[in-house]
Amino acid sequence: MTTHSHYDIIIIGTGAGGGTLAYHLASSGKKILILERGTFLPREKENWSALEVYQRERYHTQEQWFDANHNAFRPGMNYWVGGNTKVYGAALLRMRARDFERVEHKDGISPEWGLKYQDFAPYYTQAEQLYDVHGQAGLDPTEPPRTLPYPYAPVSHEPYMQELAHAFTRTGLHPFNLPLGLKLNEVDKSLGNCIRCNTCDGFPCLTNGKADADVNCIMPIRQTSHVTLLTSAKVTRLHTSPSGQTVTRVEAEIHGEPQSFTGDIVVVACGAINSAALLLRSYNDQHPKGLANRSDQVGRNLMKHICTALVQLSTSLNPAVYQKTIGISDFYWGEPDFPYPMGLVQNTGNVLADMLPAEAPALLAPLLKLRPDAELKAVADHAVGWWLQTEDLPDAENRVRVDGDRLLLEYKPNNLVASDRLVNRWVEILKQVDRAEHMLPFSLYPRNRMTLQSVGHQCGTCRFGEDPALSVLDLNCRTHDVDNLYVVDGSFFPSSSAVNPTLTIIANALRVGDHLLQRLK
Repeated sequence: MTTHSHYDIIIIGTGAGGGTLAYHLASSGKKILILERGTFLPREKENWSALEVYQRERYHTQEQWFDANHNAFRPGMNYWVGGNTKVYGAALLRMRARDFERVEHKDGISPEWGLKYQDFAPYYTQAEQLYDVHGQAGLDPTEPPRTLPYPYAPVSHEPYMQELAHAFTRTGLHPFNLPLGLKLNEVDKSLGNCIRCNTCDGFPCLTNGKADADVNCIMPIRQTSHVTLLTSAKVTRLHTSPSGQTVTRVEAEIHGEPQSFTGDIVVVACGAINSAALLLRSYNDQHPKGLANRSDQVGRNLMKHICTALVQLSTSLNPAVYQKTIGISDFYWGEPDFPYPMGLVQNTGNVLADMLPAEAPALLAPLLKLRPDAELKAVADHAVGWWLQTEDLPDAENRVRVDGDRLLLEYKPNNLVASDRLVNRWVEILKQVDRAEHMLPFSLYPRNRMTLQSVGHQCGTCRFGEDPALSVLDLNCRTHDVDNLYVVDGSFFPSSSAVNPTLTIIANALRVGDHLLQRLK
């Protein structure tokens, strides 16, 4: 095993957490090593192929994970420079101010955070600037207070989507322009990489028009002399001093060859599931249950939202090319006869013919696979996609475990009454906004609840807090048990809220980055 030179800081992972942190620390002049298990995602025509991306899962990992019954499945994970942001939908929303407080749900309690919205607010502002967020304040009835407008104008609704937004307004709802991280200039399209194509949500971007952790954070610092990026570098174990109080060596496989690295500070940013797995696999005599796991909380409280994809079918042709522009938060905190949070509604990207067999409900998918391509296209051309997400509550039994080389997810969805209510309520709204001659039977609003394989919104496996008996990390995301070890990804969430977690992960990386800059002095 080859041991390389010493670094001031080692960052493991290049996604929303690790990539952002690396960018924030690069200007410090400190010697930084970034380890990424993947390579750069290839820019190729297949980036925009729904057949390749959705049916063949071209860019997902080939590795197998296991459920609680040890049944294998292939997770929707993306091991590339930039992590899962390479294929995310770029919806970048702030958590609501009340999300940081104790909230009562139908199925239980969403716990209070050790920090509040005002602690994250300045970092949300920085995060929106760093990730090119387009939006408009004052339209979302649940949005938290802000001191500055969005850095870029909202992404406009195309005419068909604008008609839908007006129709929602007439029903008493408050549709808003979904905050999106895009490198888009609608005034002069030649000045932006984004071309408003119909292959964005869930797809890699061939034009680098999506603000992801690779394009916005890693690319700008790659040529910095004191920053080293190693790809195909899978970290397998963290070793500690005899006392167990500091990480002394990071063990990795570089193109399959074992190597090790040393650093003053080690940051794990592999995503909530893989970060927990790495700590669990790094057990030793001082940490017999896994590194930094004196609390027995590492891997527990896994959350990933209760998500439902719903397709609105109409007799009207939908000509929209980029339709992911509408958000609805009117049911976020519930409604008069249901005083519990229900969740957030937003558009998906365009529904394309080759996506339908892969994304359809289980009973419908076999039928769609038998349909001619022309019929699938006819269905897709009359469809609008909606994404409904409800907060799942932290449960100590929803957890990441390791069994030798196997990674196991034990996860049972909760808060399903609220999720089902949101889905049914949204179907009612869709029926209201369709003109009478376009009314479709209820059965033609197909929906599909995301399975265990869907882990795009993973969070919560190494929660932060002030009590070492109940949390893994302190409020600066340093492990309670190991002085120079930090976890900077979605692991730190005590609750999942019902908005996409990415902007909060980015904001927290910037916040922890400020702490590390002070420590590195």
